[in-house]
Amino acid sequence: MLDETYEVTRTDAEWRAMLTPEQYAVMRQHGTERAGTCGLLLNEKRRGVFACAGCGQTLFSSGTKFESGTGWPSYGAPIPGSVGETDDTSYGMRRTEVHCARCGSHLGHVFPDGPPPTGLRYCINGVALNFEPE
Repeated sequence: MLDETYEVTRTDAEWRAMLTPEQYAVMRQHGTERAGTCGLLLNEKRRGVFACAGCGQTLFSSGTKFESGTGWPSYGAPIPGSVGETDDTSYGMRRTEVHCARCGSHLGHVFPDGPPPTGLRYCINGVALNFEPE
């Protein structure tokens, strides 16, 4: 992910200056926030879009958000072209990592256990997102 070239690029110092320490750990170092700690976004019910906290790219529409019971915001599908996916074999697991297609920031993972119509669950770290109401 971070070895690719993206439309939005910043030095490590610039990322550290613009992101909180928790955002930096998640978005630039592939970390994960603790489940249930992103209360505002987890419980967000208004219409709007969820955008990358690193570059502002719109990633998910509120119409695809659902309650997964996992403690992280979950979506059935991203806005087309907004995210990239890579294989993640860390921690002895095989998962699909999701990152912002515009700046490469780590967002979370996608799993094949979501509701219809996609059957997918994009499990996204709340610190990686900003909500923009309609």
